[in-house]
Amino acid sequence: MSIYFATETENTETRGEKLVQNGNGSLFTEGQLDQLASVMHVKKIASGSHLFWEGDDAVSVYWVRKGRIKLRKSTGDGKDLLISIMQAGDLLADIDAWDTSHRYSAEAMDEVEVGVVSRLQLELLMSKSGDFSYRFAMWMSLMQRKTESKLRDLLLGGKNGALASILVRLSNSFGVMKPDGILLDIKLTNSEMADLVGTTRESVNRMLSSMRTDGIVEAVPGGMLKILDLEALRVMAGCPDCPACPKEICRI
Repeated sequence: MSIYFATETENTETRGEKLVQNGNGSLFTEGQLDQLASVMHVKKIASGSHLFWEGDDAVSVYWVRKGRIKLRKSTGDGKDLLISIMQAGDLLADIDAWDTSHRYSAEAMDEVEVGVVSRLQLELLMSKSGDFSYRFAMWMSLMQRKTESKLRDLLLGGKNGALASILVRLSNSFGVMKPDGILLDIKLTNSEMADLVGTTRESVNRMLSSMRTDGIVEAVPGGMLKILDLEALRVMAGCPDCPACPKEICRI
């Protein structure tokens, strides 16, 4: 019997709408998403509010239905790292068998709507459906590969390579094709970019300025970036699998 049980009632409602096959949740079939939707309730989070904090009890998994969520991890010296950005179609499951608390915080970047599934309900669903359990194991493997590839790029590519890798991943996650490049349809400050790379805002300022001078990226009105030369970023990132690496792995 599971020792985990979630009871959330504040700002929640039940819905029977279909879940969208997108993001890291695209591994699940339509039927499996219907199974997941049948045991979830919907929760809305205002922009700037937290879905959960680092250290809170991890008693639920979440399917992002609307909006974007940034995941932050605190370091021992008091710094904050921006480790990922979730969007509609992503599954957020910060659970394991050894640690029953959240390892990072989840903050809404805009108006967010998530489907909440208690850990108990997830375990019951997995016990009843071997195919769903298999797909969930595939999803966990995908998340591990994504994390490993991000760590490789951040540790081995140097600051320029790490920033280039982040920009390539942002293009796969939020890129919109335009005649003259790829618009990153997300507003991130240079401080947030620095938190993604694990460096200082001043370093990101210098690197982006150099990339703009070289015609690799350009700033566009509204606080967004446009990638003009994706191949140059791939070379800078130095990923041995690029461009063959699946976009499900090469994501932010």
